[in-house]
Amino acid sequence: MPQLSPDVLSRQLGYRFNQPELLRQALTHRSCGGLNNERLEFLGDSVLNCVTATRLYNLHGKVAEGDLSRMRAHLVKESTLNDIAVILKLGDYLLLGEGELKSGGFRRPSILADGLEAIFGAIYLDGGFIEVERIINTLYEPLIKTLDPKTLGKDPKTLLQEHLQGRKVPLPQYNVIAISGEAHEQHFEVECLIPGLDIRTLGEGGSRRTAEQVAAQNALGILS
Repeated sequence: MPQLSPDVLSRQLGYRFNQPELLRQALTHRSCGGLNNERLEFLGDSVLNCVTATRLYNLHGKVAEGDLSRMRAHLVKESTLNDIAVILKLGDYLLLGEGELKSGGFRRPSILADGLEAIFGAIYLDGGFIEVERIINTLYEPLIKTLDPKTLGKDPKTLLQEHLQGRKVPLPQYNVIAISGEAHEQHFEVECLIPGLDIRTLGEGGSRRTAEQVAAQNALGILS
């Protein structure tokens, strides 16, 4: 797979490197051997956490520490980094060893996420904190705008409980309706009852907990 010029990526990011070799290092996976992006990824991870924490702190002046932590964790997790990397088509710029190329490493979420963090580290070393803060905030702005600190990171059972408590309605009851399958591969069917509102929903899953979460989600759908 032919790699695109790093200059194109620089223009996408809106940053011109004073030391182009830093960008090349950020794009070099360890499978290539020699100087690679692992150390830059370590640095970029810390920079990203600092920038997102500062942005959330300034945007949400009344949000508690626990909710801020959940929001930051969502922004810096692998899947979010991968989504941004895909938008940038980062896989087209990565330098990978033959084995990783053959196995599709340029599409692997962990490699794309690490590569993006390495780029943040490279920009920090090349242009300083203000520049990398500007770029991270630009990339993350669409995501930050859609974050809801009241619901992010909370599972359906917790959200349902909080919703009912806010309406002073008794908490739901969860009952196992059926269990099928072999002992090592069971399938559960669970009901969620909210007698005060005459609501009954069902959920299925490979564990009782999963089935309860599905049933709670279905109840939230009725209440919303």
